[in-house]
Amino acid sequence: MRMTVDPITLSVIQAGLQQVCDEMDLAFSRAAFSPVIAEANDRSDGLYDAKDGSLIAQGAGGLPVFVGTMQYSTKTLIEMIADGRAGAPEPGDIYIVNDPYLGGTHLMDVRFARPFYRGDTLFCWLSNTGHWPDTGGAVPGGFSASATAVEQEGLRLPPVKLFKRGQMDAEIYAIICSNIRVADQRIGDVKAQAAALDLGAERLGALMDRYGDDVVSAAIAELRRRAAEQMRASVKTIPQGTHRSVAWVDSDGVVNEPLEIRLSVTRDKDALLFDFAGSSPPCLGPMNSVRATTFSSVYLAMRHIFPEVPISAGAFEPLRITGIEDTFLDAQYPRPVSGCAAEVSQRIAEAVFAALVEALPDRVTAAPAGTSGNFALGGHDPDRDRDFVMYQLSGGGYGGWSGGDGISNGCSTIGISKAPPLRSWNRLFRCSTITTPCTRVPAVPVCTVAGSGSTMN
Repeated sequence: MRMTVDPITLSVIQAGLQQVCDEMDLAFSRAAFSPVIAEANDRSDGLYDAKDGSLIAQGAGGLPVFVGTMQYSTKTLIEMIADGRAGAPEPGDIYIVNDPYLGGTHLMDVRFARPFYRGDTLFCWLSNTGHWPDTGGAVPGGFSASATAVEQEGLRLPPVKLFKRGQMDAEIYAIICSNIRVADQRIGDVKAQAAALDLGAERLGALMDRYGDDVVSAAIAELRRRAAEQMRASVKTIPQGTHRSVAWVDSDGVVNEPLEIRLSVTRDKDALLFDFAGSSPPCLGPMNSVRATTFSSVYLAMRHIFPEVPISAGAFEPLRITGIEDTFLDAQYPRPVSGCAAEVSQRIAEAVFAALVEALPDRVTAAPAGTSGNFALGGHDPDRDRDFVMYQLSGGGYGGWSGGDGISNGCSTIGISKAPPLRSWNRLFRCSTITTPCTRVPAVPVCTVAGSGSTMN
């Protein structure tokens, strides 16, 4: 029999779960070394179900495109543990993974996942994602516009335990650092990412101590049910029938031909079917999208349209996505994917907006700027005899809506990221290395690899 949670307790627990994620976001940004995380907020934190990895809560300040990918990657991690492809979790373990085909975006978005136990029972997973400035590959920053294989974009990590029972595995860390640029700086991001999960575990434990495991579990189930009902009610405001659109990616960076995103959105009672059949096949260059990013792009577009629906796996239940097989929206190894989150995800969201703008003219805008404006620059500073990588974001205009023009400049559709101020890069370049000893992890020798600059427009 399902436990009933009174409305006041349910509301307090909902706010408490949100607060756990928000505090993780804040701790991650404040402690991170890289400006792209600390200043641009290219990161996210959340809580995920222990059985299937479904989203419980995510920080309000987290990057929207991670709303589906972190759920997908946690689900994949659980499956890999179950069939022996990843080690069984223990208290204090933290897995690291950036493999885009296992529920990621591009290789620079590095995920940490920590099991959360109550006694001997695995209650849920805490996970976060941070955009590392570099993970190796052909060019600094990872955005190789001419890449034709994922290996050219950087180091690809399956789920492995970077932390085992609270202690970092020095050998795995050394392997990572030996394959990336400015490796001496990454310990600052690693410590911040792990510390955010530590804080989340502490705050979540306090919430459960206060209300009890059974009550919190019942509240999570009820919140998911209500989110699904709210999304179904929102879907019913869309006229019955099929709504179509086409969006384009100018080229894949290698072949100078546009890529088509063909979408038909069909309302079937209280559900929406998003059919991408007829979209362009997998491309040679790095403008392929992995399945998790494609799904997440649809989810975030619907979050833009119906922002009042609480963020939870339940909100995604009425949304069904099909037709991406054998298209560039479902990349398989070894297709390059560095542009999937920064570029393609926004065109997918644009296709959703274009399909529904006539059906919901008071809620949907015209197409916004379709890029994150990623700019990566790296090389070797001979004066200081050290390598550097700089990563910058820029905004763009928003499409008009029924009440007027869109704003002239804002963050990308798929994010909340802002351009890091110049002072942060000046501070970074003046810092030759991190000299503060790490109290959480052992000292590990690292090396860096010199590189040249690149841009992706």
